[in-house]
Amino acid sequence: MGNSHNSNFEKITFAGLLLTLGIIYGDIGTSPLYVMKAIVGDKPIDGEMMIGGMSLVFWTLTLQTTIKYVIFTLKADNNGEGGIFSLYALIKKAKRKWLIWPAIIGGCCILGEGIITPPISVASAVEGLTLIPRFSHIPTIPIVITIITGLFFIQQFGSKFIGRFFGPVMLVWFLTLGVMGLIGLSHDYTVLKALNPYYGIKLLVNHPGGFWVLGSVFLCTTGAEALYSDMGHCGRNNIRRSWIFVKVMLVLNYMGQTAWLVSKNGTYLKGANPFYSIMPDWFLPVGIGIATIATVVASQALISGSFTLINEAMRLNFWPKVGIKYPTELKGQMYISSINWILYFGCISIVLFFKESKNMEAAYGLTIILGMIMSSRLLAFFMRLKKYPLWFLNTFIVVYIVVEGAFLIANLEKFPKGGYITLVIALILASLMGCWYMAKLIRQRYTDLVPLKNYTQMLCDLSTDNTIQKYATHLVYMTSANNPLEIESKIIYSILQKRPKKADIYWFVHVDVMDEPYKMEYKVTHIEAENIIRVDFKIGFRIAPRVNLMFRRVVADLVKNKEVDITSRYESLNRNNVIGDFKFVVLEKFLSYENDLPFFDNLILKFYFTLNRFSLSEARAFGLDSSSVKIEKFPMVINPHKELNLVRVE
Repeated sequence: MGNSHNSNFEKITFAGLLLTLGIIYGDIGTSPLYVMKAIVGDKPIDGEMMIGGMSLVFWTLTLQTTIKYVIFTLKADNNGEGGIFSLYALIKKAKRKWLIWPAIIGGCCILGEGIITPPISVASAVEGLTLIPRFSHIPTIPIVITIITGLFFIQQFGSKFIGRFFGPVMLVWFLTLGVMGLIGLSHDYTVLKALNPYYGIKLLVNHPGGFWVLGSVFLCTTGAEALYSDMGHCGRNNIRRSWIFVKVMLVLNYMGQTAWLVSKNGTYLKGANPFYSIMPDWFLPVGIGIATIATVVASQALISGSFTLINEAMRLNFWPKVGIKYPTELKGQMYISSINWILYFGCISIVLFFKESKNMEAAYGLTIILGMIMSSRLLAFFMRLKKYPLWFLNTFIVVYIVVEGAFLIANLEKFPKGGYITLVIALILASLMGCWYMAKLIRQRYTDLVPLKNYTQMLCDLSTDNTIQKYATHLVYMTSANNPLEIESKIIYSILQKRPKKADIYWFVHVDVMDEPYKMEYKVTHIEAENIIRVDFKIGFRIAPRVNLMFRRVVADLVKNKEVDITSRYESLNRNNVIGDFKFVVLEKFLSYENDLPFFDNLILKFYFTLNRFSLSEARAFGLDSSSVKIEKFPMVINPHKELNLVRVE
């Protein structure tokens, strides 16, 4: 499946390029709304600084977006899929435990970005209304909140219909960027000298406070991570070809804004936005409308990306199991209600707290550069595994330590200006993921597995014991044991001792999440003829484990191959070829009071089980039909208290 998935994306078509424009470039494509405005800040316009700033913008787009992401990061292709968790899945076979932390921190920084990107993009677009005289005093906050509310409300219905318009909308948007940039540039072509890196270096070295301009310059590449995260939707080649067009349009617009700003040397912006200032007055209302729609598309892509990220985190055991809906048949489209409304309330809080886009600019970028540094670390390890030449690998590491380190230091200035908000959000999410992951490791370490062969005969004897009432014709247990020859002692206890469960056939089902995104395979092991059968599912980390449906398919294949007879063993039903009943048993654990754990382990497990109360049950997480599922709760005893020194007295 992975190969066909890959080959489809190698084809370059106009429809594919249009789709790429609609899905990939929303975030980075709407950056011209606020980057040059952020570079100017609230100081008088300095023409020399604007030339240097434009030079830094161009070379940031070249070094960070083009070279790092478009050329190199897109090579880290996990069967057509991208994103920081896909990259981690590619390299985790190296068995380096520390790799998990850059993946978790980077993923959480991307989620933190998802809370501030819609507000800053939509607010920057809507604030253009104040430049039209009759709307100059209109309050923009209610409009921004209304747009964001509508955007998050429609997520539950899917974006299949409106998604068709994303590509054409973004094509119009980028053409508008290019044309408006040419209009602004026509007044002063000398600003093209900013393509020379000399002017950017001169600003950093000689201009007072020039280094801190990097914090604003960095905003031009904030959507670069999306190029990699959404690779599975569009394909590497479509992204690379379309980026040429996108970069040209972006640079033209930035150049046009720079030419306008240089012409205003020594004056204050006074609330004006150079993005709108280069537009002819007659076009301004149209430009504001196009910009607003483009920011909605950008926000939609980022919200969808957040759903995908959480889905992957769940499959990789980084996040509690939450409900996922598939509102349309469009591949990869999903809706996670809990994440949708967390993002919504986060976005509304950002709007109410910062009020204006210029205040959001001061807080925007810190978590994003942290996420990029984490992805660079994973990418360097990927290059090492792929045996890139040592000189090249060392050069890559040094260059991006310098480049991204400089951006990080410059963005640290934003911490007291509001950058702490998204950083705290990212740290909370990272702590949650880290605790969930460590709790899973603790549980796995202390899971008591026993050889299945020691109990095979007992199960066969129980199956034919006429003194015990039959519990089910087919009894199915979910097992976490990776080895088909082992089973959890709790499952054996459930069958043999906790009300003996007589069944004609005992099934043990194991789900193994693979490093490939869309793998779907299964293996059947007949442990004891037709009495004990084990089924191992190997599914990709982007596939929902719908065990009920998958198990039915497996049973149907086994019946077709005459490997098993699922007809009811009750005589009256058997004569009429009635299929026997299937009953799933799921074991859910709770933390026992009989544990004497170290403080840290105890804290992690308590936090885990607290979160577990709000997550999906094991049955729902595996997609099991509730009418045929029995939930049994077992105390989780990891390190029991020492034996009590009780003395009997007469």
